This record gives sequence, C-alpha cells and structure tokens, in this order.
Amino acid sequence: MTTLAELSTPLALFRLLVADHPHLPAPHVGVSPHRPDCLALSVHGGLDKFEAWREALGIDPLTVRRNTQSGDTTLVLSGSATIADARVELVGYAPNLALVAEAVA
Repeated sequence: MTTLAELSTPLALFRLLVADHPHLPAPHVGVSPHRPDCLALSVHGGLDKFEAWREALGIDPLTVRRNTQSGDTTLVLSGSATIADARVELVGYAPNLALVAEAVA
C-alpha cells in the first residue's frame, strides 16, 4: 500500500509550481499511488495553454510528441521532464484546426 507521504515529492513540486507560476492556466492535476514519483498535468482548449506550461516546466520543444485522437478531430501534445526529483508529464488537448480548415474548404 502506498501512503500519502510517498506522494510528497510530486505534491511538493505542484505546490512550488503554483507559487512560481500562479498566472498559468489551471491544469487537470493527477498524482497516483501507482506512480508515486510522477505529477501528471493536462490542459485543454488550446495549444497556447500547453505551450505556456511547456515553457514553465522547461520541456524541450524538440521532445514534444504530437498525436491525434477522436477521429483526428483532437490534437494531442505531450512532453515530460524531471524537476526536483519528480517526473512531470504534460499533455495538451486542442481542436485539430487543420482538419477543421480542410472541412470548410
């Protein structure tokens, strides 16, 4: 059984992120006893939100993965970094504007 104390590293990192970057868009936050060293953040609604978080976390843009889901209607960006002994996984979801533009053309 994982204890709450064993989740302290990603929770402490999230607290630091809130203190250092209060202006960033609020993400969905996940911490799991199955991966007690990982802080999962996801942002929805626009790539600008993902980019703001990617920059704040220092994730190299060349390491960001790009995928689609939901019949290619949703663009999914993901990246990760290690900060203060915690792995941070960032995922961003946005409408696939290229598909929308193609549909209206």
